[in-house]
Formats: sequence, C-alpha cells, structure tokens
Amino acid sequence: MPQHPALVPGRVAVVTGGASGIGLAAARRFAGMGLKVVVGDRPGEALEAVRAELGGQGEAVAIDVSRAEDLVRLREAAQALGDVAVVMNNAGVGGGGKPWENPEGWARVLGVNLFGVLNGVQAFAPGMIARGLPGLIVNTGSKQGITTPPGDAAYNVSKAGIKVLTEQLAHELRNSANPQLTAHLLVPGYTFTGMTARSGAEKPAAAWTADQVVDFMLESLGRGDFYILCPDNDVSREMDEKRIAWAAQDLIENRPALSRWHPDYAEAFAAYMKG
Repeated sequence: MPQHPALVPGRVAVVTGGASGIGLAAARRFAGMGLKVVVGDRPGEALEAVRAELGGQGEAVAIDVSRAEDLVRLREAAQALGDVAVVMNNAGVGGGGKPWENPEGWARVLGVNLFGVLNGVQAFAPGMIARGLPGLIVNTGSKQGITTPPGDAAYNVSKAGIKVLTEQLAHELRNSANPQLTAHLLVPGYTFTGMTARSGAEKPAAAWTADQVVDFMLESLGRGDFYILCPDNDVSREMDEKRIAWAAQDLIENRPALSRWHPDYAEAFAAYMKG
C-alpha cells in the first residue's frame, strides 16, 4: 500500500483528541510507523495513560483546543521532538442542541469542534509551509456536517464549518510555496468509540472500530484522496453518495429544508434510495 510521503519514521505526528477513540487509534498507528507522536487532549487519566504508553517515543500535553494559546504550546512541545510532518485536528464534542436553546452548549461545541480545528491549522500550517517538506493536515469532520440531519444543530454547524475550512485550506496549500503540504477531510461513518467503548458495552454490529477508520484513512491518504468518506458495516459508499446527492438537490430543486426527514417526501426518498 502506498503511503503519503509525509509519513517518514523519525518525523513528528500531532493528534488532538488523541487520548481516546479515532485519535488514539491514529496516534498508535503513527507510533507504529516510527513517527514520534504528540497527543493533545483534556487532562485526566486517559491522557496520562497515553503518556505512559508513548514512553520515549512521544509526549502527551494537556490542552483545551478552543484556546489558541494552548495549540501554540502543543506546537512548541512537538517542535522540541523534531520536524512536524502530520497534524490531525481530531478533538470534538457534541451536546449543543436546537438553534434556540443552550447557548453555553453552542459555544462549547463551536469552540472545540470548529475553532479547535482552526486554532490547530493556524498554529501549525505556517511553519509546515515554510519548511518546504512533505506534510499533511487531517481535519476530522462528520457526515452530519454534509447531510445535516435534525437533532444537534450546533454539532452539524461545527462539522459543516470544518468541511468548508478544510476545502479552503486544501486550495490555499496547493497554491502555496509548499504544495507538498496537503490537507484532507476525514469523514468517519458509525464508529464504536468514546464513552460507549469505555463503558465495556459490546460493539454494535453496524459500527466500525476506530482502527478500521484509521486503516481506511491511511489507504485514502496513500491515494491522495481529499474527501476520506468512510463506510461502516451498515452504510455503504453508494448509500452515502445517494444521501449526499439528495441533500444537495434540496437547494437545486427548491425543496423544503432537510426534505429527507419531511413527511411529505418520505415516500419519494425511500423510492430514490431503492432506485
């Protein structure tokens, strides 16, 4: 399997939200490939466990990604280990709610999910561009930022923002002084991770593991994919493509917003997915 040219032993990979879930699986995989790994996450037992696991091959830094100064500290810790080749802006939270409720939750979700990614890009990208070496920035988005289902509006808004930010970043990088630095949008499917995984519950049959997501991500990076749209054990690539196309057609055909979940369009959507 071809690899992205940034993934060279001895260089440094930075992963936010790296103390659990997809971030932890990625951190372990980068370490297994011979990179030095710097994990940034909230303080606590999970982060200390990662610190012990990395040993002399990396560092764990307690940060709040919504604070730009914390990402500067993370960058300094990474640069102390060597040349930064990979930045994976992966930290994320949910729990925002409807458009008219929970302003504190909205601020938290947007601060961590969207501004956390922006802070990571602004802390690391200028130096990576200036070094002129192959590098990659992976930002973790969500299918909820593309098809925007009803429910947690704040989460959807944050992930939609990450999609747009990463698209703009990819465009700017390929026209920069270092086109060897590339940006990629990771869009996981249903993944067994986070609180569910730590509770000891069994993995649902429909879900992928975090390791499967990272396997798919590395294969996609080796091909040079920008959109890393992951399937799972329940939803295929074809199903994702049709759902995304239906969402785009809401605008083109002037249908009601989120018509996929509108009772007047239930039969039409079901027939479309079967067709």
